[in-house]
Amino acid sequence: MTTTTAEHRQEYGHGDRYDRYEALTGLMELMSGDEKHGPAATSTLDALWVLYDRVLRVGPDRADDPGRDRFLLSKGHGPMAYYAVLAAKGFVPVDRLPGFGSYDSPLGHHPDRVLVPGAEIGSGSLGHGLPIAVGTALGLRAQGLHDPHVWVLVGDAELDEGSNHEAIAYAGPAGLDRLHTLVIDNSSASWARPGGIAARFEAAGWSAATVDGRDHEALYAAFTASHPGRPRVVVAQVEPKDG
Repeated sequence: MTTTTAEHRQEYGHGDRYDRYEALTGLMELMSGDEKHGPAATSTLDALWVLYDRVLRVGPDRADDPGRDRFLLSKGHGPMAYYAVLAAKGFVPVDRLPGFGSYDSPLGHHPDRVLVPGAEIGSGSLGHGLPIAVGTALGLRAQGLHDPHVWVLVGDAELDEGSNHEAIAYAGPAGLDRLHTLVIDNSSASWARPGGIAARFEAAGWSAATVDGRDHEALYAAFTASHPGRPRVVVAQVEPKDG
């Protein structure tokens, strides 16, 4: 069952003066430093916003609720967009953003689930997020928790890692229909071919869609499309990293 934006906000209590897409650029500008990985961060911004604003059933007051959706950021380098969205949604105080990456800041160059409210995993070592998401979906199923959705955001280059081959190959036949993978495609993969990402998932039994990663309505439609009995992948194409 798809929850409308208004219902989502009412249930999970989101909303303050930063809770709007237009505020995200200013929130990101509060973070500075030599390790910003700016292109990696900005490539994820629109997809993250649509997820947290309109799709994910989670909020700062329910971060430990067993029935919450799980979002796993596997593409953990350059997390400024992630931190900005978490701040906009009330997980992280805005006044913590200027200290990004400093010695005593909880907001490191890679998110730490112990230090960052709302973060489900510590990430940054690429190739781990999707296998962890598969395990999370299996764990929820084993506990009889069939309502929560599991989302994982990965980069296109990250899919070169062999651990992802195994996760993709397993999840389809296992029928993990609560599992969703969001691939940010900024043409970074070494062995890519046009259309190859979606085709690879489809060959393993996944439901797949490729959309403009800056088009909020296209992202929302792809995120909420029905895919009974199959895991879902959405490939969000954005401008090339070096472009």
